[in-house]
Amino acid sequence: YDIDDIRLEEISVPAVGPDDVLVKMQACGICGSDVMNWYVRKKAPVFMGHEPAGVIVEVGAHVEDFQIGDRVFVHHHAPCFDCKYCRKGQYSLCPVWKASHIEPGGLAEYFRVPAQNLHGDTLKLPARLSFEDGVLIEPLACVVKSLKRARLTSGDRMLVLGLGVMGQMHILLAKHQGAKQIIGVDCVPFRLEKAMKFGADATIDFKNEPVVEKLREVTRGEMADVVIVCPDSIDAMRMGIECAGKGATVLLFTPAPEDQTLAIQPFRLYFDEIDLICSYSCGPVDTREALQLIESGVVTANKLVTHRFSLNKCDQAFEVVRRGNSSLKVIVLNDN
Repeated sequence: YDIDDIRLEEISVPAVGPDDVLVKMQACGICGSDVMNWYVRKKAPVFMGHEPAGVIVEVGAHVEDFQIGDRVFVHHHAPCFDCKYCRKGQYSLCPVWKASHIEPGGLAEYFRVPAQNLHGDTLKLPARLSFEDGVLIEPLACVVKSLKRARLTSGDRMLVLGLGVMGQMHILLAKHQGAKQIIGVDCVPFRLEKAMKFGADATIDFKNEPVVEKLREVTRGEMADVVIVCPDSIDAMRMGIECAGKGATVLLFTPAPEDQTLAIQPFRLYFDEIDLICSYSCGPVDTREALQLIESGVVTANKLVTHRFSLNKCDQAFEVVRRGNSSLKVIVLNDN
């Protein structure tokens, strides 16, 4: 109903059609977007949970590729693979992708996976991966797509603004991809420390240090080749552009409220050839790459999951995410 009004309600187990499956949720992550006031309130009341992993407990009569007992990750959206956007690999722009969903949501004891999602982006989990690892597939896939769009190369200096779990995943993956220098910006000591542990070469506390000047110092005047802006903040987006070097890419990883605008200086963008781009969600190519990265140990639940709550304590889980001062990935477990 609101980010500070999370309710546990009893509803019927979804009926499974001939092309669907029913999944018993084992673990589900809470996303940062789940606690963005402006984003949640315009959709509320809404069933939450779009990072689930679980076990198939019922299959429809026409389902052949999945069976009872399969351990799966389920993407809450799946594309048609046929429209002009899908043909260009822009799956998150596909009208079918936007309309598809799981019922009622991932934060439920059981949820129905329609045929669209089942065949479009449901992945079987390897036996050696935990359900908690499975929870990371969707958020990591968003980072996979983000760094593809940002065209990160092994010689790049990358700046990450906002060091919540998504910022930390950007650091882990950029380190794996051979970024020359990684700098993280935040004001929470816990996050700054984690960033250094995960591979950042330097961090900047924006409350106590001038970000642009400090970045110029640590990059020896080069500034950033790739800037990832994680917060839903116009100030952060503006700062990201200020920190961009010549020929840089500034990627907005999170939207800002619809009524807010970002003033930019086209003169500098033009002559320094700075690309300002966005990356929204992920598609089936990205989720498969994310699964491989988790299998190889680049990103794992052991590194990122800091808090676990039972389903009947969902409100507490959301509060921990909302505070954000001592958590990275917060997950909800189905104890039943």
